Order: sequence, then structure tokens, then C-alpha cells
Amino acid sequence: MILGLSTAAFTAVHVVLCLLAVASGIVVVFGLLTARRLPFFTALFLATAALACLSGFLFPFHGMTLSIEMGVPALVVLLLAALDRYTRIFYGVWRHTYVLSVMIALYCIVVVLVAQLFEQFLPPTAREPWHPGWLLTLAQLAVFAAFAVVTRLALKKFRAAPVHLD
Repeated sequence: MILGLSTAAFTAVHVVLCLLAVASGIVVVFGLLTARRLPFFTALFLATAALACLSGFLFPFHGMTLSIEMGVPALVVLLLAALDRYTRIFYGVWRHTYVLSVMIALYCIVVVLVAQLFEQFLPPTAREPWHPGWLLTLAQLAVFAAFAVVTRLALKKFRAAPVHLD
């Protein structure tokens, strides 16, 4: 039992939070690329991403896991993004900080999602002889490359946007 829910129910809630965080994060990134803030989706992303990270810490674990390694920095940059977004700084370097914070938080969640997909859906018989570490590494390198390109574009596009207080 975790927070009064069975482990299966808690896992389902956690997965829904993660998927909502990724989906709303993609919409927020689209907003960054088009120099729009999208306040509803930004709030949804920040809330669901933080809840997904925090709920990930409640699972029983043994030692350091990828979820913990990615969850801690994700929470730090989510806090930074929320402070920047809701204190309406967005001037100078803070625009870059906001974009980087959103992108790093989303990247951390996606990296864990990719690892979980490999662990859950790659059959155990296929995992043993192939040592899927290299497959997972290739997938995570592809995710990193995609995020690097999109982050660079978002930094250019969002920085050029005029300041609007919404």
C-alpha cells in the first residue's frame, strides 16, 4: 500500500500523471517554439510533472534508480521554471532559464519513460542475450539529440518574443 492505495492503483495514478506531464510538456514546448506562453498547459505541465516526480519517490526501491537520478534534477528545474513563470521575470537571462528549465524537466521525465518502456515491453528472453543496454542507450541518445535540437530552436524563438504579462 502506498498512500492508502494498492501498489497497482498507485502505479496507475503515477503513470497517468507521467503521461499527462509529457503530453502537456509537448504542448508547452510547441508554445515555446511559437513564442506563446499557453498559461493553462504550462500550469498543467508544472503541476503534473512535479506530482509525477514526487510520486515516483514513494515507490519501494533499493538503492539509486534512474527515477531518482532524474527526479531530483527535474524537481529543481521545475521549481526554477515555476518561479520564473509566476514571478513574471522573463527578462534577459531569465527567458533562457525558463526555456532550459522546462526542457530539462521534460527531458528527465521522457528519459525515465523510455527506460520504463524498455523494461516493461521488451520480453525477458530478448533482454538476456542482447543486453538491451545498448538499445536503451541508442534510444536515450536519440531522445537527447532531439531535445538538444528543439531546445536550441526554443531558445531562439522564445527569446525573440515580446514580453506579455498574462
